[in-house]
Amino acid sequence: MINDIKKDAEVRMDKCVEAFKTAISKIRTGRASPSLLDGIIVEYYGTPTPLRQLASVTVEDSRTLKINVFDRSMGPAVEKAIMASDLGLNPSSAGADIRVPLPALTEERRKDLIKIVRAEAEQGRVSVRNVRRDANDKVKALLKDKEISEDDDRRSQDDVQKLTDISIKKVDAALADKEKELLDF
Repeated sequence: MINDIKKDAEVRMDKCVEAFKTAISKIRTGRASPSLLDGIIVEYYGTPTPLRQLASVTVEDSRTLKINVFDRSMGPAVEKAIMASDLGLNPSSAGADIRVPLPALTEERRKDLIKIVRAEAEQGRVSVRNVRRDANDKVKALLKDKEISEDDDRRSQDDVQKLTDISIKKVDAALADKEKELLDF
């Protein structure tokens, strides 16, 4: 019973860490990355469709993404969707391909992005702590129903705290990597 609670907490904490990593991967650095365009949705014959399903996105050079749209008639719609996104990118058609140059980041913009990343990290930590609270509440309910002893309660709370510490360290490591990436010129 307690092992199930701990396993569930560990899985949920890992999901919180992965959600944080996914959220910060969308934050633009000065370097081109296909994951930058993951959140873009294109209107495809009346159906909102992720860009990844309509085109292949590759890195042409360190500051340019190249998009090869499978259905050539969708090129203008893809360009429009990229311009409408809040990424501040201006795509340009080059024959069958669409090129998306990434402008260099200013120092002020880098600092703003670091603030955003730190806020995301705090959200990730809060999510991990919420999972800890849920797991501890389940264990306390077992203790209240006299299904486990107080020693088991204390031991399981210590184990859940260790899982929490590990997950928060993962969030902090990802935060440090992203900050370093943002500050690199």
